[in-house]
Amino acid sequence: MEIHDVETEADRRNAFPVLRELRSHLDFERFEALYAEMADEGYRLFAGYDGDEVVAVAGVKLATNFYLGRHAYVYDLVTTANRRSEGHGEALLSFVHEWAKERDCEAVELESGLWRDDAHRFYTDRMGYETYCYSFKHDLD
Repeated sequence: MEIHDVETEADRRNAFPVLRELRSHLDFERFEALYAEMADEGYRLFAGYDGDEVVAVAGVKLATNFYLGRHAYVYDLVTTANRRSEGHGEALLSFVHEWAKERDCEAVELESGLWRDDAHRFYTDRMGYETYCYSFKHDLD
């Protein structure tokens, strides 16, 4: 698998169907609008290709806070359903780890929905992540 930075609209169109498997509420127009704002805030989208096919994507942003110091936050990580368990997610997340190290990060952090048991096993058992907190939200609408 080759990993590329998603930079152009054509790149985003190629990556979007895979991302949408994780973010099914998005259509391409909403994705583009949010992506523009997120990119201005430092969000980077990476795509893993097998030949010409996007098989996995990761969306990452650098951040700094008191409890992790400088770190990379993974907002999105998904491998297309028919290509899971082939090592693409592991390769892409390992790429993110190296990318973060090159930018002097102390950690990589992510959240995962409570219902995503398979993803949790992947993060803890395969990738060595620890479960260290709960994440809470309050809808303002």
